Order: sequence, then C-alpha cells, then structure tokens
Amino acid sequence: MEFPQQQKPAGDGKIIYPPGVKEITDKISNDEMVKRLKMVVKTYMDMDQDSEEEKQQYLGLALHLASEFFLRNPNKDVRLLVACCLADIFRIYAPEAPYTSHDKLKDIFLFITRQLKGLEDTKSPQFNRYFYLAKLVCVNSHNQKVQMHMIDLMSSIIMEGDGVTQELLDTILINLIPAHKNLNKQAYDLAKTLLKRTVQTIETCIANFFNQVLVMGKSSVSDLSEHVFDLIQELFAIDPMLLTSVMPQLEFKLKSNDGEERLAVVRLLAKLFGAKDSELASQNRPLWQCFLGRFNDIHVPVRLECVKFASHCLMNHPDLAKDLTEYLKVRSHDPEEAIRHDVIVTIINAGKKDLNLVNDQLLGFVRERTLDKRWRVRKEAMMGLAQLFKKYCLHHEAGKESALKISWIKDKLLHIYYQNSIDDKLLVEKIFAQYMVPHSLDTEEKMKCLYYLYACLDTNAVKALNEMWKCQNMLRSLVKELLDLHKLPVSEPNNTAMFGKLMSIAKNLPDAGKAQDFMKKFNQVLGEDEKLRVQLEMLISPTCSCKQAEICVREITRKLTFPKQPTNPFLEMVKFLLERIAPVHIDSEAISALVKLLNKSIEGTADDDEEGVTPDAAIRSGLELLKVLSFTHPTAFHSAETYESLLQCLKMEDEKVAEAAIQIFRNTGQKIETELQQIRSTLIPVLHQKAKRGTPHQAKQAVHCIHAIFNNKEVQLAQIFEPLSRSLNADVPEQLITPLVSLGHISMLAPDQFASPMKSIVANFIVKDLLMNDRSVGNKNGKLWTTDEEVSPEVLAKVQAIKLLVRWLLGMKNNQSKSANSTLRLLSAMLVSEGDLTEQKKISKSDMSRLRLAAGGAIMKLAQEPCYHDIITPEQFQLCGLVINDECYQVRQIFAQKLHLALVKLMLPLEYLAVFALCAKDPVKERRAHARQCLLKNISVRREFIKQNPLAQEKLVSLLPEYVVPYMIHLLAHDPDFTKPHEYEQLKDIKECLWFMLEVLMTKNENNSHAFLRKMVENIKQSKDAQCPDDAKANEKLYIVCDVALFVIANKSTACHLDSPKDPVLPSKFFILQDKDFKNDKEYLSTDMRQMLLSGKVIHIKVNNA
Repeated sequence: MEFPQQQKPAGDGKIIYPPGVKEITDKISNDEMVKRLKMVVKTYMDMDQDSEEEKQQYLGLALHLASEFFLRNPNKDVRLLVACCLADIFRIYAPEAPYTSHDKLKDIFLFITRQLKGLEDTKSPQFNRYFYLAKLVCVNSHNQKVQMHMIDLMSSIIMEGDGVTQELLDTILINLIPAHKNLNKQAYDLAKTLLKRTVQTIETCIANFFNQVLVMGKSSVSDLSEHVFDLIQELFAIDPMLLTSVMPQLEFKLKSNDGEERLAVVRLLAKLFGAKDSELASQNRPLWQCFLGRFNDIHVPVRLECVKFASHCLMNHPDLAKDLTEYLKVRSHDPEEAIRHDVIVTIINAGKKDLNLVNDQLLGFVRERTLDKRWRVRKEAMMGLAQLFKKYCLHHEAGKESALKISWIKDKLLHIYYQNSIDDKLLVEKIFAQYMVPHSLDTEEKMKCLYYLYACLDTNAVKALNEMWKCQNMLRSLVKELLDLHKLPVSEPNNTAMFGKLMSIAKNLPDAGKAQDFMKKFNQVLGEDEKLRVQLEMLISPTCSCKQAEICVREITRKLTFPKQPTNPFLEMVKFLLERIAPVHIDSEAISALVKLLNKSIEGTADDDEEGVTPDAAIRSGLELLKVLSFTHPTAFHSAETYESLLQCLKMEDEKVAEAAIQIFRNTGQKIETELQQIRSTLIPVLHQKAKRGTPHQAKQAVHCIHAIFNNKEVQLAQIFEPLSRSLNADVPEQLITPLVSLGHISMLAPDQFASPMKSIVANFIVKDLLMNDRSVGNKNGKLWTTDEEVSPEVLAKVQAIKLLVRWLLGMKNNQSKSANSTLRLLSAMLVSEGDLTEQKKISKSDMSRLRLAAGGAIMKLAQEPCYHDIITPEQFQLCGLVINDECYQVRQIFAQKLHLALVKLMLPLEYLAVFALCAKDPVKERRAHARQCLLKNISVRREFIKQNPLAQEKLVSLLPEYVVPYMIHLLAHDPDFTKPHEYEQLKDIKECLWFMLEVLMTKNENNSHAFLRKMVENIKQSKDAQCPDDAKANEKLYIVCDVALFVIANKSTACHLDSPKDPVLPSKFFILQDKDFKNDKEYLSTDMRQMLLSGKVIHIKVNNA
C-alpha cells in the first residue's frame, strides 16, 4: 500500500500553539506540561472537520504531539492528554491523517491503545479523561472511511513488518477480553476485522504466544496470560484458522494431571464444539475424540461439565448425537447422583426443543433412570418423560409420528405405580393429574383425554391406574372413618381407633415418621375446628363435584396457612393428603361425559380412528373404565341417561362389553328399584337371560347383580334356579357350563333358600352323573397343557362342577350334613388319580392338568372358611400343597398365584404359606423367583398387620410368620419324593426347601427370632408326628428334617443359641407332645453328611442308620 507524502505545516515550520498556551518542551516541569496540554486538548475538542483554517494553523502542533518525546513520556497524565489530542486529530483531519509514515502510524495506534488500559480503574480521578479517549476512538471507528483507513494501515503494518511483537499482539488481543469488549465495542470490531484480514501472518504469532503460556507455562510473557481461554474462544469465533496450531496444544492440556486445568479446557472446548455453526468436531476428529474421553474423567466436575455440554451439542449439532450417545449411556450409570441427574436434564431439554434431536437410545436412558436408587434422579426422569408426553402426545406439537415415537411413555409412567416407595406413587398420581389427563381441562376435554388414554394403555398400565384409583378411594374411606369417630363421644377405645386410622393414613403419605406427627396435629385441629371438619366431609362426600373439591381444598389450605411462616411442612403434608383424596377427575358430570363418548363409539360417530383406536376397542375399554369407576365412584352413575346407555351395551354382541355393563349395574344400581322403575323393568329380563344363556362370566355377574340391587331377590333367583336345575344334561356338556355357574353362585348367595334343593343336584347329577363319568375320549397328543379353546367341553363342565361344589359349601358355612367331608374326599381322590377320577384312561393329559388344578384350588378355597379348614386332614393339606410341584408348568404357575393372593389377604391359614418352601424344587428359575417374591410379600404383610393391630398379639400362633416352620417341617417330612432319608441327594433337596423359607424369615433377628426358630425345631424333635404317631419310619423322617433345619439355622446365625424369648406352641393337628420323661437327643446327620450339606460336594460315607 502506498502512503501519501507527510503534510508540512504552513509557514517556516514554526509550531503555533492555541492562544494562552506557551511552548511545550522538555524544559518545563511535568505539572506545567500537564497544565498546558489540558488547554491544547480543549482546543482540539472544540474543533471540527470544517475548521480548515485552524486545521492548517495547528498542523505543526499535531506533528509535534506525535514526536517520540510525547509517545515515550514516562508521565502517565502527559501520555493520557497527548493520546486524547492525537485521537481528536484523527477525527478532525479524517480521512487524511497528518501522519503518513508507516512506522509513525503504527507507533501512534499502539500508543493510543495502550492508554485505554486506564479504563480498568474506574475509581481513578482521570477515569473521565480515559473514557473520553475511548469515546474518541469509537467516534473515529464509526466513521467508516476512517475505520477502513485504520484497518488498511494496521494490516499493512502487520503484514509488511518484520513480525508482530508481543506488545503489538497484546494491544490487539486486549480488545477481545470480555471486560474490554463490553466497554468498547468499536475497538473490538476493529480488532476482529484486523485479525480476519491478517490471519496468515498473525496466526504464527498467536500460536507462539499460546505455546509459551499453555505448553511451556510462561505466564510472564504477557499480561493477557490469565485470559488465554477467553481469548481462544473469541479467536475461534472470529476465524478458526487463527487457532490452527493452537488446537493440538489444547489436546495436550486435556490430558493434564491437574483436574482443575482439565476442567478449564473442557469448559472452553465445550463452547467451541457446541457453538451453533462450529465445524470443529468434523475438522479436528482427534481433538473431538480426546474431548469425548473426558466424559469418563476421574474428576467429577469434568464429567459434569461434559454432560452439561451434551445438551447444547445435541441442539446445535444433531449429527453428533451418535458419538454422544455411547458416552451418555455410561454417564447415565455414573456413581455420582448429580451426573445421572444431569444426563436426564440434558436429554429432556434437547427433546423438549425438538424430539428429533434425541434418538430412542437416549430416551431409553431416561426410561432406565425412572428406577434409579435415588429419588432426585427418579423424579427428574419421571417429570421429564411427563413433559415430553404432554407436549408431543397430548398437544401433538410435532405430529403423529413424534407422538408414536414416545407412545410408550404413558405406560412406563404408570408402571412406576408398582414401586414400593410412596414418593413414586404420589409422583405418578401428580403426573397423571397434571400431564396425562390435566385436571385443569374442562370436563368434556378431560374425559375425552381419559377415554382414549385408557384405550391405549397396556394391561399392566391399566392395572396400575385402577390400583391408583383404588388407593385413593381407600384413603378417602379412612378419612371418612376418622371423621365419623370425631362424631362419637370422647373415650379410650375411640382414641385407640382414631390412632389406628391416623397411622393408616400416615402410611399413605411421604416420610412416614413425620407424616404420623403431622397427622396427629391435623387430627387435633380437626377436633377443635368444626368448619374444617365440614369442609373435609364435603371433600370426601360421594356427591362432591370436581369444582366443589377445588373450593374445599382451597378453604382447608387457607385455614391451615400461617402468613409468618415462610415454609410450613405441616401444611405441605396436609396438601399431599388433600391431593390424594380430592376428586379432581371423576364426578357425575364426568361419568355423563364418558357415557356420551361411549355412545358415540357405539353409534360410530366418535373420533376413534383419529385417536388410533378401533371402535370395538374403544367400546370395550370404555366399559372397562366405567366398570372400574363404578367401584370407586358408584353414586356418580345414578342417572337414567347413564343406565339407558348401559342397557344398550347389554344388548351388544361383545361378551366383555355386556359383562362389564352388568357389573356396573351391580356396583351402582342400589337405587334403581325405588327411583328408576323403567330401567328396572327393562333390566330384569336381560339379567335373567344372561344368567341362563349368557357366558359364564355374564351369568356370574347377572346373579350377583340381582342379589345386590333387587328387594325381591329370592323370587328372582328362584325363577332362574328352577328351570336351570331341571334342564341339566351331562350328555350335552357345552350347554352345562353357564347353568352350573349360575346355580353355584345362587346357592352361595342364598344358602337358606337353595342349599337343600342343591344337595340332591350335587349327589345325583354333579358327582354321580358328571364327575364320576367319562363320556368322551380326550386328545392323546401327550401335551400337558392346551389353550382354553382346546379343552374338551366335558372337562370344562367338570371344572365348573367342582367350583359349584365349593360355592355350595361356602354358602352353607357348616358341615352338619358331612357334605364337606365327602367333597374333600372326592377332591383328594382327584389329586391322587392325577385328574383321572374314573381311571379309565379316557381323559387327555392336558385335561387331567385342568382337573388337578381345579381340585387343588377347591381345597384351598374351602380352607379359607374356618369350619372347613378344621376338617381338612394333614393328608388332604399335603395333597393340595403338592400341586405347586405339579409336572405341568401352567398348573404350578396358576396355583402359586392363587395361593399367594389368598395368603396376602390373610384369608388362608398360616400352614398354606409353608407350601411355598416346595418351590425350591421347581426346575424353572422364574417360578422359584416368583415364589420367593411371594414369600417376601406375605411375611412383610403379616409382620405389618401384627404391628398395626394390637389385638393381633392374641392370635400370634396364626399370624406370626415364624410359626410357618412346624408346618413346613411336617410337609417336607411327608413329601412323596423323600423316600430315602439317609441319601445325600434327597437331604440336599430338603435342605434347599428349608433354606428357601428360612432365608426370608431370618433376614432380621427381630426379638431374638433366630433363637425362637431353633427352640421351635428342637420342640418338634421332642414330639411325635400326629399323622402317624406309631410309625417309626415316619417319625424318623420328621426328626431327620428337624436336624437338617437345625443345621441350616445354626450355620446361618450365631444368635440362634441364645435363650428363646418365649416357648413356641406346636399345632396339635400335626404334632403330639411326648411324655415329660421323653428325650430325643439323637443326632440323625453324620459328620460327613453335615460336611457334604455344607460344601455341596459328595464324599463316600457310612450312613448312621436308626
């Protein structure tokens, strides 16, 4: 670039000063120089570009002020005033500055820029002067012509010079530091343009500067050393080419031994890689891979920074999602809770911006974390998924494809309701009410949302949702019972009952310990405040509407709010309770809206297909939904319009729909007889028809419905019973099933009326004609199980006949006629003959499995009634229990499930819990795991029941889980597989069965229970087997099982040898106590056998025979 000739001052070159200003030379003092320069500054400040005469007049002064004397003056005040003059000179003489020498311009620019450092000290008395200088630089930069001229000059200086000194580089780079950049945007823009213009030349100097600071650690080379990472970020934003040689240095720094240093580099690179238009990851793969490696850094803050970076990266660079996925997968299992938490935040934030930014794998990580061990992580994952569901599935913000991609979320969230933690359950309820079916919607929208959600849920999610409503309803009942107790006079029993209710309520709230204290306090407030009781009563009233519930909750909350308390944990706990019991979704209006939706589906005018559901599926799920709600909100159904629609459903061909409709009538129709005569007259003939010719399930529901809602039930049931009992024909088994179901349920519901006529039907038809005869020959394909459809009609009829026998006996509830004894003998014979009662070998293997299952289930059902439990012999109990070891997998599976359900409701006697010990022999791992879960659940239910019920102490023998041990020992001693009591393999099986139960019982040593168990087994060893007291072999087997049990207990517990807290009681039905003089101190296991049982390795031994 060519520079114009330097301008010459007018006249003889003498310097003209402004009026009143004397000559400025090195001969005067600094103070005098500052005084004179201030007047010069004032002169130049007042001049503008049009002052041609003055410009010419003071040209010599302008050149004089740029002399070395001023530019290198040691006094900073002098330098500042000169810089202000020079900056004004550039303004006045623009676009042609009076300085044309290449080197001179360079010196002047550097000089002015250096003076700007004074801006850092805002408290300096000269700050205003520095600020004026900065403003002048900006003004000069605003002038595009001046700016271009400056850029041209400066870039030429850099490109044509011998190199860029560190001082010059600092002068340029200082403008990029955030503090300077914000104060002087124009200087930043100038530096930015200059760097872009001089990339090729200046890149080497920049690389050298960073090499000295980053690699060699020479921070003294520049005042900017502490700002290197800020500078790298700014330089990268200006032009990545400026850092071509610097990037490998960053890779070196990423591997530093200093965690804080790695953290700083990671923070920097996160900004560079994550920037919107950055191509660094694709252009520098080694650096990208090295950076990804920091996701596995040993330093927690580094891993945390990497995870936070991933969010921006996913949003700005979707193409890098594949690289990030693998590393986020590992971090989603990080031992640090904060990192697992931030992985979820990262993925959810990206997903909320655009669902396409997160792949299925990333969403899968969030899904996994809903089961994290830490509540904070689980909560974040659940809430994140809920937000995605609301945005894309509920509001359809990204179309059907996105909604389909995350359609699993609704099921997953509801599945969490199965978790044991009350926090999880409460959060699911909150998510359901706010994100899945938002309670803030108007009733029609809300119910449409619920109607189609219910239709799309998987089976387990439906069960979870039903359970949720059931739990809320149970809690409402507890609160109602508590309020009812408040209406009674104060008394000790009343206080005890109240305490029990409060403890039960507290169990349904978070942090049980605090919940108990807060519920006691709440109960105290309830006792004192009648208005509060009235509001709460209104809230739990069956007729409370959703709108009314909101008002009640608001009022109760207001009454318990104390303005001076910033946080009120007591109020928060009460809010949890109110949220669980307030009807936010279902009231009469809501049921009416659901019924209208159901009608539209029936008529074919609904949006079923648009919502991704077939009309048939919508109708079926809609009826199922109404059926569930009929249990929890029965009064909301009571309207002619609702019942008219249900009558339409009864006439539909879909069996499930009609069955559900009958059940809804059964649950809700108590006032039909008195208030809705027309519905009554239409309903009765339909129920009669279903009881006689409907499906078995419809028949059962129809009989129960008649019994539940009509006053003249005896007449109605007789009108069904008589024709059915006359038309029974074993030759047409397919037409027998529904009549047998109806007759069985009628005799159970109305035993006084039908028990006697049933006796002759049972004797002459059920047993003699149906069960004791095989009319058809079964399929001989050898299969142990077939589908329901493949079971022969005759066997289906026999299964229903067995159920009828049980229902008939359960209705009578007495054994005066000895019918129960003969029924139990029949069922035992069925089990002994493996299902082929006649032993004619006509029946197929799979049909025999069905009959064994039916017989085992029947004995178990009768055992739930005390009068029949007492007459079940030990042999019959053993036959029933052994069904859990049946050769057919499905028989074992279904029987175990039935056993568990009856035990967990405390409906079966304790000895039936012993049956689960036999599951240790099940060849299928899944079945053993299921049995163990059943044991854990049952034992915890019994322990909890004893804790919650003070009266249970009197019935410990039938409730305390430890009392299962005598039954288990007796059952194992009579196991038909236990034929050679001295053989290792058989004893090993016995040991496995014992440990299967004892391991769960001995998890804790509460109240010295291990010693109690030892004492119990020792007592059994001092008794006789009541089943066969005089059989020496049988007693020996019993004692051998006792010794194995003692061996297991002693090996697993050091505390078992302590004194037992109480003397165990043995069941007299299974054990006979010996004389006091009797002492059985024999060891039935040899030392070698004990060693083998301990090690599991066979050694050749001599057996100790009795």
